[in-house]
Amino acid sequence: MSEDYAHGRRDGLRLALAILAAEEARWAALLGESKSWRTNATRSIRHKALQVAQQRVQTALNRLAPKDDAALTAELDAALKKLGL
Repeated sequence: MSEDYAHGRRDGLRLALAILAAEEARWAALLGESKSWRTNATRSIRHKALQVAQQRVQTALNRLAPKDDAALTAELDAALKKLGL
């Protein structure tokens, strides 16, 4: 696997992680807000599913991360600068 391809896969996983985090926050705000127990149960299940998905994507990202700490730090710094953080 070429380094550019692996870098692109990691960027894609980071994007997926950010999207899942936003969705999880959205559903967390809605937990317990409805008068209907069925709606609350559905929201709780969706929230938990998003948490599990986040953990799975994070695990996949960790497996694809370079083993060299210097390369990982440089790549993470570049990604944070690109995002403006």
